[in-house]
Amino acid sequence: MSTTLIAPADADAIVSATVRVADAEVYYERTGTGPALVLVHGTGSSGSAVNWGQTRARFTAGHTVITPDLSGTDRTTDGGGPLTVEGLAAQVIAVIEDAGTGPVDLLGFSMGAPVSAAVAALRPDLVRRLILVSGWAHTEGDEYLRNIFTLWQQLGAFDPAAFGRAITMTGFSRGFLNTIGREQVELLIPNLPPTPGTLRHVDLDTRIDIRGLLPLIEAETLVIGATLDITVPVENSRALHAAIAHSSYAEIEAGHVAFFEKEDEFVALVDGFTRGGRA
Repeated sequence: MSTTLIAPADADAIVSATVRVADAEVYYERTGTGPALVLVHGTGSSGSAVNWGQTRARFTAGHTVITPDLSGTDRTTDGGGPLTVEGLAAQVIAVIEDAGTGPVDLLGFSMGAPVSAAVAALRPDLVRRLILVSGWAHTEGDEYLRNIFTLWQQLGAFDPAAFGRAITMTGFSRGFLNTIGREQVELLIPNLPPTPGTLRHVDLDTRIDIRGLLPLIEAETLVIGATLDITVPVENSRALHAAIAHSSYAEIEAGHVAFFEKEDEFVALVDGFTRGGRA
């Protein structure tokens, strides 16, 4: 492991580290004080910086926040092969063990939701509570999901500009996009370019299937669905809740990236659950 202090040595310092997992040198950051909360990003080579760069600070007063960057992201290097849920779960497990914070509260968003569910299923000793946001259990057999991820693959290969626009249009609700206006919408479009790493994530998205792992989850679980989600429709979150014992369920009236659109509501749900309350 290598460790670097990125900010002054205080409670708000961001400490970066790497841990070796198979052929990957996995990058992660740690900041804040209190019980550990691990935030697992979704699809995109920018990883935790884009997903959690704004929201992370909302949790650091009461948590040690840990944000791994999984294979396919810019700050983690590996051999470049096809990704698997189990392989990415092994990276999250290694980060939790390397950080040395004991059992954690584990939150996964989008692609990070099935990865986090796999962590909880395979290593129940490491997960105190589990939070799954805008996730899904399997792609094959759901023609909507299969087609949207296939469309992303094709746009990424042949029309990068259209890829960014499609991701923006499906990632956020119509109301949110109209509220922020054209200038801000256009600024969102370059945030998820179809880099080789991003397309490795999309390839995994087409192959997700964690149905066999869901009955193994022992941690108390909160599933959060987004009712206006065009990327992973809310029925997928409802199905996750139905398949996981000891789970509770909440919905946010927002698009896929609900923590951007309704940050206060999202933070309140997560804080309430991790402090021991039910949703």
